[in-house]
Amino acid sequence: MKILFTGGGTGGHFYPVIAITEAFNKLAEQEKFFNVNIYYMADTPFDERLLFENGIIFKKIDSGKVRRYFSFKNFTDIFKTGFAVLNAIFQLYKLYPDVVVGKGGYASFPVLVAAVILNIPIIIHESDSIPGAVNKLMGRFASKIAISYAEAINYFPKEKTALTGNPIRKAILNPIKDGSSELFALEEGIPVIFIIGGSQGARIINDAITQVLPELVSRYQIIHQTGKKNIKSVRETASVVLRDNVFAQRYKPFAFLDDLSIRMAAGVSSLVVSRAGSAIFEIAVWGLPSIIIPIKRSNGDHQRKNAYIYARTGACDVIEEGNLTPHILLSEIDRLIGRPDITEKMSTAAKEFSGTSSADKIAEQILNILHKHKNNS
Repeated sequence: MKILFTGGGTGGHFYPVIAITEAFNKLAEQEKFFNVNIYYMADTPFDERLLFENGIIFKKIDSGKVRRYFSFKNFTDIFKTGFAVLNAIFQLYKLYPDVVVGKGGYASFPVLVAAVILNIPIIIHESDSIPGAVNKLMGRFASKIAISYAEAINYFPKEKTALTGNPIRKAILNPIKDGSSELFALEEGIPVIFIIGGSQGARIINDAITQVLPELVSRYQIIHQTGKKNIKSVRETASVVLRDNVFAQRYKPFAFLDDLSIRMAAGVSSLVVSRAGSAIFEIAVWGLPSIIIPIKRSNGDHQRKNAYIYARTGACDVIEEGNLTPHILLSEIDRLIGRPDITEKMSTAAKEFSGTSSADKIAEQILNILHKHKNNS
C-alpha cells in the first residue's frame, strides 16, 4: 500500500505532512496495518532530516508558479506547469499510490491533476480560512476535505468537508520549562518575548523589533527567530543599536530554532509575536498570549482573516502591517505584559481554540481508503 503527500513552498504546507504521517504510523501500528510506503512529492524536500526520520520517500516534481502580479515568468510557467502535469502523470502511473493527500501550494497542482486523471482518491487539507487557489480548484475532485477554520467550508462541497483543525507535530506539542533558562542563558524574573515570523522569517517584524531593541531589553528578554536569510542583517543591526548596552545579552537572535528549542522557548515565554499562518495553531496549543501581525498581501487576504478569527476568540491582539510601527509594537507588548488579567484570559482562550486531534482524524480517513483498497484487491 502507498500514500503520497504533496504540497510545497512553506513550512505551513510541509510540517502538517509530518504530523499526519506520525499519526498514521501510530494508527497503522495499533491496527496491525503494515507494509505501507509513504512518499512526499514536491519541488524541494524542505527538511530532509524530518522526511528520513519519519520514513518518507521524497519524489521531486517541478512546477510553474502563478504570480498574482505581472511577470513574464507567468507566460513561461504555463508551459512549465504543463510539462509538470505530464511528468506527474508518468510518476504517479509508475508509483500508483492508493491515496494522494494534498496540502496546497503550487507544487501540489500537477500531482493532484495527475491523481484525478488516474482516478486515484484525493484527500485535501486546507490550513487557512480562505483556501489557496490549488485546494479551491481541486476540492471538487477530492474524496474528503479537512479544514482548519470553520469559515473555509464556504469554499468546498459541504457534504465531504470536515473541520479538523491544523495538524501539529508531536515534537513541538508540549512546551518545556526545565532547562530552558540554561539553554537560552536567561535571567530569572525578567519576562521573555518570543518572536517568530514563520519558517522563512518576517523582515518587517525583524525591522520593528531591532528599532526598539534598547527599550525592549531594558525590561524584557527576547528570543527571536529571524529566518535564515535575515540573521546576518539582524545581528549586524542589533550589534549597532545595543553597543555598550548593559542589557545587550538579553537579546537572543537565532536563524532557526529546532523542535526542542522551540518547545523550550515556548516553555519560558510570556508573550509571542507572530505571523498569522499555521503558527497560530502552535501558539494556541502552547496556551500563550500573542500579538499576531498578518502579511499585508496574502492569497485572498487569508492571513488577515486568520488573525481576526483567532482574535475573536480572545486569544490574541492583531496589529496590521499598515499600522505596524516599532513603537506601536513596543507599546502593545508593554500593555499586555503589564496586564496579567488580560494575558491569563488570552491563554485560556488559546487553549480552548487549540485542537490536537487533527492529524489523527486525517490519518483515520487515509486508513479507511487503504482498507477499502485492501479489501477490494
